[in-house]
Amino acid sequence: MSTLRVVLGISGASGAALGLWVARHLRVLGAEIDLVTSAAAERTLATECGPEAQEELRSLVDRHHPIADIGASIASGSAPVAGMIVAPCSMRSLAAIAQGLDDNLLTRAASVQLKERRRLVLLAREAPLTLAHLRNMTSATEMGAVVMPPVPAWYLMPESVDDISRQIAARAVDLLGLGAPRASAWTG
Repeated sequence: MSTLRVVLGISGASGAALGLWVARHLRVLGAEIDLVTSAAAERTLATECGPEAQEELRSLVDRHHPIADIGASIASGSAPVAGMIVAPCSMRSLAAIAQGLDDNLLTRAASVQLKERRRLVLLAREAPLTLAHLRNMTSATEMGAVVMPPVPAWYLMPESVDDISRQIAARAVDLLGLGAPRASAWTG
């Protein structure tokens, strides 16, 4: 088993390309990837990235766990993983994580990262934000998660939405601290 095993959760929020780019970056790093997607995520992936996106995503991961499989290995703290990224993270998933509502494998796996003091990066995707969203972000942060809204690095002068998605996903992967940085850095 790889020492770089990462859980990738993809929820149904817009921005499914972020999850696909995270998987691509993790694969280049040589990470073993456990994927869990919501039903809405699968629909959003097809709508936003095309019908072939689901097939590409599955080709990049080592295991794809059904969201209802609460007995999957990633539902336990004994599973040796380096951390988890939820990209994108819907406000529903954020709320469940922030409140400890482990009602599916995505939210359970996220809770496991928190209880084991592992990195959990949440690409929270919504705008504008309500007070409930902000409070859930605060709660998740207080528990140890890194809340990273997918904000473009305009200073890098991106030429396409793909450039923006690639950079945001690279930053999320970099936050796990698994290897050499993937994201382009500000050079001053």
